[in-house]
Amino acid sequence: MTHHRENFERVYALAEAVAPAHLICQSDEAAADRFLIQKEVSFAGLARLNRTADAFHRGIPFSKAKQLSHALLVDGDLIEVQVEGWKAVHYALGPDAAILEDLSAGRVPESWMPLGTTTMDEVVFLAPLDPVSARGRAKVLFGFDYAWEVYKPEPQRKFGYYALPVLWGDRLVARFDSKFDRATSTYVVLGFWLEDHRLADDTAFAEALATGFLRFARFLGATKLDAAVINEPLLRRCIVARTLVTAGD
Repeated sequence: MTHHRENFERVYALAEAVAPAHLICQSDEAAADRFLIQKEVSFAGLARLNRTADAFHRGIPFSKAKQLSHALLVDGDLIEVQVEGWKAVHYALGPDAAILEDLSAGRVPESWMPLGTTTMDEVVFLAPLDPVSARGRAKVLFGFDYAWEVYKPEPQRKFGYYALPVLWGDRLVARFDSKFDRATSTYVVLGFWLEDHRLADDTAFAEALATGFLRFARFLGATKLDAAVINEPLLRRCIVARTLVTAGD
């Protein structure tokens, strides 16, 4: 099993050295199928359960998959969700019903709040293949037109090879492209674009963004950060001040 990671490389160990003994066991096929369906829904947040790829189906007939999903609905492990403007019925995890009720009422679920706070003031960098960013939801729900440009020829790229969306609270507010220069241990911001330029002078956003970049740089193992490309003075100052060692400013 994976014991830990060193940068992006996995370090393995024997299963008994990683997992508690009570988890090292075999599950029957029905339990495995139910688990994988719920995992698929959990990953997507809202899912249609109509994938043709061998994901949770594990090669089983679609008729059996429908029976399993029906059983999960009956047991309350899944719930049906109708989204305004979407024709197809979607599915969510049964325990997420309270969260969806909060969102429908315009409230931010308490479980989403950072520990010890009462507001959603964290910045999150979304992965390109996150269901929000690259699966069509960003534009439909947020008005945020996002495409992962890694497979586009360089002249056709608008934002960069690996631009990431920036989530602040309940809004997609920016995107940035970056790279990690391992030779110098420098995390380099290659480009940064705001959706709402008023955020350039928003102190709360600047502090949250700086924390996000610090967290990401630490994850990469960088000791320096080059933020010179960020043109907004307040944002750049906060990012530079928050990181221990900086370059390019």
